[in-house]
Amino acid sequence: MDEILDILISDARTSAEDIAKMIKKPVAAVKKTIEKYEEDGTIVQYRAVVNPEMAEGLGAPVRALIEVSITPQKDVGFDRVAERIYSFDEVTSCYLVSGSYDLLLVVEGKSIQTVAEFVSSKLSPMENVRQTTTHFLLKKYKEEGKIFKQAPRLKRLNITY
Repeated sequence: MDEILDILISDARTSAEDIAKMIKKPVAAVKKTIEKYEEDGTIVQYRAVVNPEMAEGLGAPVRALIEVSITPQKDVGFDRVAERIYSFDEVTSCYLVSGSYDLLLVVEGKSIQTVAEFVSSKLSPMENVRQTTTHFLLKKYKEEGKIFKQAPRLKRLNITY
């Protein structure tokens, strides 16, 4: 992969000036390359990876991984069905995968009930959806290559009789 992209993937806040120093190229050339990547869709978004345990008061959404088996459509395969599925606001990511199911979705909702409602009322009834399996994420240990610092645990009181 490109040196500039490698640096931005590692830390999207790295300035063009710092990247230029790191790869020994002119700042103007680095800025031009980054602009090109943004315009052609190579760089889609810059984002923060947030540890939900450390940001407790922010009301982090419930996140689920959903395995979906689908019947591909004639002449378009999985693409058309995937497009219909990833168009739902609840779906934050959609991947075509190998293995015992076809699509892997990342779905977010305000509660377990809202995710369950999405699966039962929108996803499962779709014509080409054969089967779904939902896995709720309980705790993040690592994401995007970053290990999360664990929030301090409350000490349990000793029980004496």
